[in-house]
Amino acid sequence: MELSKTYDPKAAEERWFQTWIDLGYFKADPDREGPIFSIVIPPPNVTGQLHLGHALNATLHDIIVRTRRMQGYNTLWLPGTDHAGIATQNAVEKDLAREGKNRHQLGRDKFLDRVWQWREEKGGKILLQLRRLGASCDWSRERFTLDPGLSRAVNRTFVELFKRGLIYRDRRLINWCPRCESAISDLEVDHKEAQSSLWYIKYPFADATGYVTVATTRPETMLGDTAVAVNPEDDRYKSIAGRMLRLPLMGREIKVIADSAVDPKFGTGAVKVTPGHDLNDFEIGKRHGLEQIGVMDARARMNENAGVYQGLGRDDARRQIVEDLRAQGLLEKIEPHPNKVGVCSRCDTVIEPLLSEQWFVRVREMAERSMAAVRDGRTTFFPKRWERTFFEWMENVHDWCISRQLWWGHRIPAFRCDRCNHLAVAEERPEKCEECGGHDLVQDDDVLDTWFSSGLWPFSTLGWPDDTPELRKYYPTSLLITGFDIIFFWVARMMMLGLEFMDDVPFHDVYITPLVRDEYGKKMTKSKGNVVDPLDLMNQYGTDAVRLTLAQLAAQGRDVILSHDRFAAARAFANKIWNAARFVIMNLEGAPRPLPAADRAQLGLAERWILDRLDAAVREVTRAIDAYEFNVAAMAIYGFVWREFCDWYIELSKDSLKAGGERQAAARWVLVMCFDRMLRLLHPFMPFISEEIWQVIREYLSEPGLSKHLAVAKFPAADSQGWISREDLAAMNRCIAATEAVNSLRSLLGYHPGQRVRAVIRALNGADLSTEFSKWKPYALTMAKAEDIELLAPEASLPAGAVTAVLEWGEVAVLAPDGFDFAKALGVVRKKLDEVTTHHMQHLARLNNPDFQAKAAPEMREQIRERAAELESQRKLLTEQLRQLEAAA
Repeated sequence: MELSKTYDPKAAEERWFQTWIDLGYFKADPDREGPIFSIVIPPPNVTGQLHLGHALNATLHDIIVRTRRMQGYNTLWLPGTDHAGIATQNAVEKDLAREGKNRHQLGRDKFLDRVWQWREEKGGKILLQLRRLGASCDWSRERFTLDPGLSRAVNRTFVELFKRGLIYRDRRLINWCPRCESAISDLEVDHKEAQSSLWYIKYPFADATGYVTVATTRPETMLGDTAVAVNPEDDRYKSIAGRMLRLPLMGREIKVIADSAVDPKFGTGAVKVTPGHDLNDFEIGKRHGLEQIGVMDARARMNENAGVYQGLGRDDARRQIVEDLRAQGLLEKIEPHPNKVGVCSRCDTVIEPLLSEQWFVRVREMAERSMAAVRDGRTTFFPKRWERTFFEWMENVHDWCISRQLWWGHRIPAFRCDRCNHLAVAEERPEKCEECGGHDLVQDDDVLDTWFSSGLWPFSTLGWPDDTPELRKYYPTSLLITGFDIIFFWVARMMMLGLEFMDDVPFHDVYITPLVRDEYGKKMTKSKGNVVDPLDLMNQYGTDAVRLTLAQLAAQGRDVILSHDRFAAARAFANKIWNAARFVIMNLEGAPRPLPAADRAQLGLAERWILDRLDAAVREVTRAIDAYEFNVAAMAIYGFVWREFCDWYIELSKDSLKAGGERQAAARWVLVMCFDRMLRLLHPFMPFISEEIWQVIREYLSEPGLSKHLAVAKFPAADSQGWISREDLAAMNRCIAATEAVNSLRSLLGYHPGQRVRAVIRALNGADLSTEFSKWKPYALTMAKAEDIELLAPEASLPAGAVTAVLEWGEVAVLAPDGFDFAKALGVVRKKLDEVTTHHMQHLARLNNPDFQAKAAPEMREQIRERAAELESQRKLLTEQLRQLEAAA
């Protein structure tokens, strides 16, 4: 079998993924032996399309799952999708609107039929896209949050929480989206800066002896005022507390109350209290026993309590109320006022606090158990700083409003008897009322918050409430990989419900992925036009290149800054591996299959060195993956493959490959040994190209019980005996340093790539190179393209006209070519040094500027820091080159 001249990513990706699926390599088996590694996919919305955040998340999942599978773990990576209540219902309602229809015209049952049809036709596309990325999930176990098994788990959870007194129904002020016509949680409200106004309105005393001026940002809700509040410590208003006012436009009397929640610095220090439309006022109203009057309906139109304004939308009502106040002389003034407006995170509609009967979960005790599990180490966050975010939310948690006024979702399993009004909560519809025996039971119209079912995901997907082999084997899961933006939505809920129903944490580790930004450090959004489709990237660069790039940039605690240059570099890396593989295969012509192992004692210094460097890469990659340092692992592989194996060892092996006999046999064995283990190390990051090449290399391997495919081959482990002595390793490191110094100097002196140079080395600081130099001189001659490299005695003088690099253990000098113009070269270097120094100082000035530190985004500050570090490195190099030229001139 041969490798084609160029690598065809698309063909390899389609062929190998289907092969792995057909052979069942990704299937979990609870009866299989081995340590357990289980992980569930954060279920993407059934409406979702793959974006770079998904691609990053899935890539990191796949890296660790493939690694653990190759390490012999019994692995389960469980895929699935979320029904995404509001998002999916909105998508279908938009389709209906294009047809001139709405859901109410269809009715609930027919609308749900339409949603299920939509789900079959369009939903779940993102899972196909994740397959394209190479996600090695157990696709036979795909779940959906509305499938029968998970729906049964949801009902059981609701009923059990109700029995335990943790679910209750109450009339409260909640966040209401007039567009979705549903309650939404605090977490589903985005707060946006808006330029609003502050209206100053006169509230006359009921006895007509004057008035109090009240400042408000919402004049339209004044129709529901039931008091005016002042701070009890505010001397301006102590005398009026308890007096009665007449509510403008409505005429009813309301009281002036004193409450410490009032900010004396806001407006006039006197505020209107509208318990039916403001969360803070609702709490004030409870303390003072105030009436709760709602003046808007579910679509934010003024209702019957709004008097003559009934039927107006809230914006129209505001305009009319302001005009009427002005006409009656009750509008004192209007001032500009910046304000934060809450909007629905799904549809961007301004939310309206409304009084409504809703279902709630008491979460305080569950939150305490969850925090204790993190504090005692049963669950650990990576990076650690996200634990603080988790605690901040948990310590301030409010009861969770779980009911939504939607049709798509898990319908609340509560049934009201039409005859006696008795409420029954049961997993299935009761045959009759347990109180009166009536049969007219009506199920609650509301559905559960999507995050309620998602919160059960780690154990409901494993068969709970049944005691299944999967549940016993794979719960708790090993790791959760997810974004920081759903720590509250999802991670916290899974912790609470997992501990409540499984008496154990749902996952041992939580890795929080960084945010993906564009090359300028800006968040990717449709409005900015900087969103990049990962499918386009995969088509352009190949899936392996996309995966490697995402892994390389996934540093803990730092955002991912993407650019096409990085993807192009990863594609070049794939081509480098491919060409190296073709070189190896070409030089195995006529070799026995499998290759006999080489005698360790017969291996040369270069062979022992590259095997040692491979072991070092294996150790570092393994350590980094265990620590979820995916970028470190990816760069360790990249560095070994590109620099040490391709740039160094392949070049050094060429003479041995030409020599024939034992030298050739040893070099062949080392090349195959390195390539095999290198591909195993690379496979979790670049599964397709590594499998494609390994199928050719495999023919030369003599491993007992060798697997047929790399996807299930053994992950490499470092050799226990070691390959090289400390002395020989130090010698090879000096060879590399000397060679790099020669190449740097030849570039400085303007040698053409094909020109041979003459170099000398003189030991410093007592280093004795006399014995080792003969071992590595041939390597240095090859890699430096040198005509000769001479080792001078420590007391000897360096030749005149030579440019010198000073290393820790010696000096390396290269003779300048005939006619070299030192003055001109010095001028060029000085000019470059001046430019770099100027730019370096500019970047340092920005970093030291307090205004920049205060106003610049963290990503921009990091970019400037990185660029300053690059410029500092360039400055040091140019300074050293200047010293080298000045010393030789």
